[in-house]
Amino acid sequence: MKQSLQLKFSQNLALTPQLQQSIKLLQLSSQELNQELETLLQANPLLERLDGPDGVAAEAPEIYTPAPDIASPASEAPAPASEELPRIDEFGGGDDYFESFQGSNRWEEGGANNDDDNDFSFQEAVNLTLREHLLGQIKLLPLSERDQTLAMVLVDAINDDGYLEQSLEELAELLPDELEIDPLELETALKHIQNLDPPGIGARNLAECLALQLRALPKDTPHVDLAVKVAEHHLPLLATRDYTRLRKLLHCDDDVLKVVQQLVTQLNPRPGGEFTHITSDHYIQHEIVVKKTKGIWVASLNDEVVPKLRINQLYAGILKRNRDSSSQYLMSQMQEAKWMIKNIQQRFSTILRVSQAIVDRQRNFFEHGEVAMRPLVLREIADELGLHESTVSRVTTRKYMLTPRGVYELKYFFGSHVATESGGACSATAIRALIKQMVSEENPKKPLSDNQITDILGKQGIVVARRTIAKYRESLQIPAANQRKSL
Repeated sequence: MKQSLQLKFSQNLALTPQLQQSIKLLQLSSQELNQELETLLQANPLLERLDGPDGVAAEAPEIYTPAPDIASPASEAPAPASEELPRIDEFGGGDDYFESFQGSNRWEEGGANNDDDNDFSFQEAVNLTLREHLLGQIKLLPLSERDQTLAMVLVDAINDDGYLEQSLEELAELLPDELEIDPLELETALKHIQNLDPPGIGARNLAECLALQLRALPKDTPHVDLAVKVAEHHLPLLATRDYTRLRKLLHCDDDVLKVVQQLVTQLNPRPGGEFTHITSDHYIQHEIVVKKTKGIWVASLNDEVVPKLRINQLYAGILKRNRDSSSQYLMSQMQEAKWMIKNIQQRFSTILRVSQAIVDRQRNFFEHGEVAMRPLVLREIADELGLHESTVSRVTTRKYMLTPRGVYELKYFFGSHVATESGGACSATAIRALIKQMVSEENPKKPLSDNQITDILGKQGIVVARRTIAKYRESLQIPAANQRKSL
């Protein structure tokens, strides 16, 4: 085997750490960006933030400096002069100040009382769980210790929606044999639970849940007996709006059936849902604000989400005076801090450019709403701004825009198109808006079918298949025509 030397030329794309950081920051949401900044601020002493992560500006002698000059060391701010506390007589005069409160009702009226213990308007309500709410009622029932224990066992088997998930036979098998639990005892304990608040609790299925709520209504409620019959035996017919069969089964006319329908539909299918407390503090923070200025729609950055960063002038001064080998750590931290400030600027600059390009193309949406949305794809914005499609995709994901019509994700303004007879294109968002508008204006006794909606759009020059209409209708959570029919 002969050894030889060869010379080859090749091109490889290598992502520098600065470019990797720029791509990472671009795809982060505003909340994730604040978390990333907090981590970097703790790791890099040369990077400072002049505002808090919640957008509240902190007290600082200097404003945002995108390109700080480290050649000039920071001058130490003079310590504020100590101020004496004002004397009581400066507020209005010594003993007379306190005498003005004597014989008055200011303390009783709450006008001058700042005691938090007496301020009932700020007392927080205690949020009980469904289990705690039921156990508190069980303890007030005149039950024996054994019956109370069985009722507590059943309460533990009730899910968050208020339904008993396991059968009584399965629960009886789970209990110790020495207790000799009879399923009939569990049935009796369940009856006690089903008489508790909220109505419908402890049901084993939807029909029983609705029937329990109907039986809890006043006895003189019109046609409540027919409503119970529908809830227990004819829910599928009511769901499919088969009013003809319901009238025959109930032996009633349309007026009575309409009252029965209202009784059933106003019930709560999840009686335990009101005790499910959502504690998530997730919220949407918009990066872009869109306003109409002198007849032109203009996008601008939301200053509250733009972090104000600068180089720590104390460490910068130390690095300027000592540029030996011992300061290599500070020099590397200085370079990383500069990269971070530059990448943050580039991130928001790119978001603003893409947002303004979107606003320019969707100005009809801001003027007339969803029906005027035009088709738009990522490539169209990327070609105009000289960006890659993947960059536009990162910019428009989890970035939000505040407009006079509401808050929208940037990706909302992109969508597929449907051809028209005139050779143009119509946005899928506009078609959904038209479908929603037609359904809201239809005759409830004769709702529009998917074929009829297709024909109406065809007369307007928009060629859409029936299955496409069905897909758009389902995405809008609009039921089918037979389920929208009412008496």
